[in-house]
This record gives sequence, structure tokens and C-alpha cells, in this order.
Amino acid sequence: MSNKTRPLVLLLVLLTSAAPDVGAQQLTATETEIARRAEANADEAIDLLESAVNINSGSMNFAGVRAVAALYEEAFRAIGMQSEWLDGTHFNRAGHLVARNRGSGAGPHLLLIGHLDTVFEPSSPFQSFERDGDRAAGPGVVDMKGGNTVIIHALRALREAGVLDQLTVTVVMTGDEERSGRPLDAARAALVEAAEVADIALAFENGDSNPGTAVVARRGSTGWTVKVTGTPSHSSQLFQPDVGAGAIYETARILTGFYEALAGEPNLTFNPGVIVGGTDVTHDAFTASGTAFGKNNVVAGHATVTGDLRAITLPQLEMARERMRFVTEHNLPETSATIEFSEGYPPLAPTEGNYRLLALFSQVSEDLGFGEVTPVNPRDAGAADVSFTAGLVEMAIDGLGPGGGNDHTADEWIDLPTLETQTKRAAILMWRLAGSEAGS
Repeated sequence: MSNKTRPLVLLLVLLTSAAPDVGAQQLTATETEIARRAEANADEAIDLLESAVNINSGSMNFAGVRAVAALYEEAFRAIGMQSEWLDGTHFNRAGHLVARNRGSGAGPHLLLIGHLDTVFEPSSPFQSFERDGDRAAGPGVVDMKGGNTVIIHALRALREAGVLDQLTVTVVMTGDEERSGRPLDAARAALVEAAEVADIALAFENGDSNPGTAVVARRGSTGWTVKVTGTPSHSSQLFQPDVGAGAIYETARILTGFYEALAGEPNLTFNPGVIVGGTDVTHDAFTASGTAFGKNNVVAGHATVTGDLRAITLPQLEMARERMRFVTEHNLPETSATIEFSEGYPPLAPTEGNYRLLALFSQVSEDLGFGEVTPVNPRDAGAADVSFTAGLVEMAIDGLGPGGGNDHTADEWIDLPTLETQTKRAAILMWRLAGSEAGS
């Protein structure tokens, strides 16, 4: 029996036992000890978070991303886990950190997901950790160095409770989540490979920054570019048989067609973010900028539009692309248009397995006295690395990081007590997923 199929019977048991009407359980002796260890290490968790936040790790600051990885590697070694740095030269980023624990138990293989980078490059004025009571501010403090801290200290609590050796765990912390390397398949190869041998994925983004929720579905995010060509001419000849409608009218028709064909689809959005049109145009995809030159009395010869496309499932994504192609290909007189779709983040569909895993997590939360955990509306959850596990693992949830707010801004903050809350929840969830709590 392969490593991938070995825990399937246990997974079926978990899926059955996690039904919404499961009654409250008592924490076992082992679970009580796990929670106690997490509580005892709460101050050290904040210290680790502060150290990580004070290292700038903007996605393009490769040395800083590597330095944060080195800090975490030391923490993983301290709890007996092996770690490996994967260089990212071939996808033009710093690289990724992978840590492993090969357990002796028969439970499922758990994949824990974090990321090392932030949106704040060295040029940002927002550079340091500042604490005010139970609240702290700093670059990446909640997205997602807070989540990384939860990963490490949940595993530490399991180690100190004497049970980590029974769990098979792989941790992948990417170094380019905020600004993904290219080609994307190379940049996410390590994560996909880890998902291919794992059974359950737990991701520690902050979700909607509310510890009372978790993410069971994320919409994917891909890009599209429409290029339109018309017949330049004096504006007095517009709509004549040999001139036609011009590039800008055709572009307007295409965008209106997208709206009419797709605007009613649930959880689907398709946003035109940049448009340039005129006699001559330029567009730089890297900087998302362009130029246009034209005159009011000249029929436009060229136009370019770029945008993103977000869907909740792969079939919905393919449906949207097909309709957009159809609209693009049926042109106004004397115009032509093409549409190209770029690679991006796939959707994490809201599967039954994901909802069952959320039910298990919610049960842990209630048993700890923290209350129910409910699903985040997928319209409120952007694309994230967990989506690359879709279709490869039996169950996946995200949003297990701490509470806070204003991420991606200079006002980013964290609710420090939620580090301990999420650490307890995550550690006991992992222990229950291992199927070992019955004998504790």
C-alpha cells in the first residue's frame, strides 16, 4: 500500500465523525498537555514573531527572505525537524523553505503551508515590530509571519507533549507568495510535489483576520489580455465599409459582451484593470502601464485591455474563458481581436472534504472553549498558495492564522492573544487528525 493510500480508511472515519451534529468532547489528557505547552510558550511565540517581523522580507529582497527562512530553520531544528532550503534562481525569486517530520504513526500525511515574504520591500517606511499591550504592528505581522509562528509553535507544543514523533508532517513556506516567480509551474513545483504525497492541507494565512472563521474555498486568480486592431482613417469615414468601427468601438463591444455573458455567474469576477487605445499604443505588462497617442479626428487603430479573472472552480474558469473567447472572436466590421489568458492561481473549490475538515476544526475550538468556527465567504478570500493543493489532497482549509487587520498596508496589526488561541487549535487539530487521541 502506498503512502498516499495508507491513511484513506482513517480519512473516511474522520469524514464521518466530523458531521455537524457531533456533540462536545472532553479534552483528553494528551490534548490538555498540548494546550498547556502552547500556553506556556506564548511569550516565546511573540518573541519569534518580533524577530521575524524585524527582518525585511519583501518578495524581491532575496537576502531578507533567506534570513527569515534561516530564523525558522533554527526553530524547526530545535523541535527535531529536518529542514531544506530550495533555491529559487530558476523562477527569479529567493526560494522556499521545506521542513519535515516523518512520524511513526499510521495517520494521514499533513501538509502545513506558510510564506516567508511580505509586500513591504526595503524602500517601504514600514519596517519594524511595535507593540502596544495586546496589539502589535509591523510589516507582515499578520500576513503572514503571525501564521508562520502558529505553525512552528503548534509543532513545538506537540513535540513538548511527547507526540510529534507520531505525526507525519511537511511544512512548505514559499518565498514568493506575495509576488510569485515565473514560470509559475516552477515557482510552485515544491508545493505541488508536497501536496501529491500529502492527504490533508492546513494553511495558515490570516483569512479574513477573524479567528472565528476559516477558509474552505478560494477563488483562483488568472490574467487576460485583449488586443484589438482597427483600420486607421479620418474620423469622417467612420462606419464606411472600408473603415468599419475602429479599435476603440470594438474594445467597448468586447467588454460589454463579457459583462452580458458572465456578470450573473455566482462567485465569478472579470475585471478590466488597464486599457489603452488610439492610433499608437504601448503596454508594459510588468509595470501594468502603457501609453496611447491619437486624435479626435482619427479612427483608432489599436487598443489593449488587461484584467484578471477569478472563479470558484476549474469548470467555472473554463466556462468563463470559452465565453470570453467567443465574444472576442465575433468582431465589428474591419476590426479584429485576440484574447490570451495567463497562468495564475487555481481555485480551491468548496468540497465536502473541506467542509468536514472545518467541522473537525470547529469541534476542537469548541472543546477548547473558543466557540464555533464558520466558513469565510469565498468572495472575501483572495488567491493563496493552498489553492495549489486542490484535487491533490482529500481535505484542505486555510485561514488558520491569527487575528488582526489592515494587511498589505502600513497599518497592518495583529491581536497578539490570538497567536496562542490559534496555536492551541492547530496543534490539537493535528493530533486528532493523526487518529491517536483515543488512546490518550
